[in-house]
This record gives sequence, C-alpha cells and structure tokens, in this order.
Amino acid sequence: MRQIHNIEPIYDRDSKILILGSFPSVKSREAKFFYHHPQNRFWKVLATIFNHDELITIEDKKTFLLENHIALWDTIESCDIKGSSDSSIENVKVNDISRILNTANIQAIYTNGKKSHQMYQKYLFDITHINDICLPSTSSANASYSLEKLIEYWKIIRTA
Repeated sequence: MRQIHNIEPIYDRDSKILILGSFPSVKSREAKFFYHHPQNRFWKVLATIFNHDELITIEDKKTFLLENHIALWDTIESCDIKGSSDSSIENVKVNDISRILNTANIQAIYTNGKKSHQMYQKYLFDITHINDICLPSTSSANASYSLEKLIEYWKIIRTA
C-alpha cells in the first residue's frame, strides 16, 4: 500500500550532522514524529552517547537534536510498504535533502540501517557527493545488535 512520509525534517542552520532513516514506521507515521515506536532504540542510543537524560517528549527530542547540531530526516518520501517492514519497500520516491544541505553546514551524513544506506547510495549520493556512514539500525527488528553494541557503533557521530 502506498504511504507518504508525513514528518517534517528537523534541522536549522547550525546543524552539522545529518542522520537519515529509511521511512517512518506505522507508529511514527501515526505520531508524526521520528522513531516513535517504544521499542526502537534510537533515542536511547543518542541520549546515552551525548550523556543526556532520557528523551521522552517530542519537544525534548527536537530541542536535543538542535542543541547537538543534528539534523534528522529520512531518505524516502513515499513508497509501497507493508506495515513497517523495510524489506517490503518498493516503488520509492526519495526526499529532496537539498533543502537541508542548502540551509545547514552539514559535515557528515549517517544512515540508520542498510535500507537507508542503499537508498542514499542509489538516489542521493549523486546529488550530495558526500559519502554516508552506514550505522546499524536502531530498530528492534535488528535483534543481533544489543543496546550496548549499538552505542559502541553510534559513538562515531560524536566525532563529526
């Protein structure tokens, strides 16, 4: 079933890091905010590597991102998807990330998981000419990575 991305990117002119997911989960589309499923470990990972208290509200999460110069969006604008399964994604239209790149001084792009990395490489690299760094997905479906292991990989964004 065709789904349209319904979450605006978070960024400002001071953003230096861009994190790109693939496409919002059902829970995230319902809440109209990134990584809203309680089992996704994205917010726990970021709070831990930035030595921040637990991020609970959407406003807290937005403020955290901007204070840490992080822009956040997804590679896919619309697609056919079954539920929240990245492996089912077909008929992709990508987001125009130039609006972020034309506003912010992005120095590093990180993709959250293999699907985001594949979409970035296939559709966006030729536009940005910036190599992304693919990090392991924070999704609970990525069961081979414990929270501790994710934190170890994701620490790299602190050095950007």
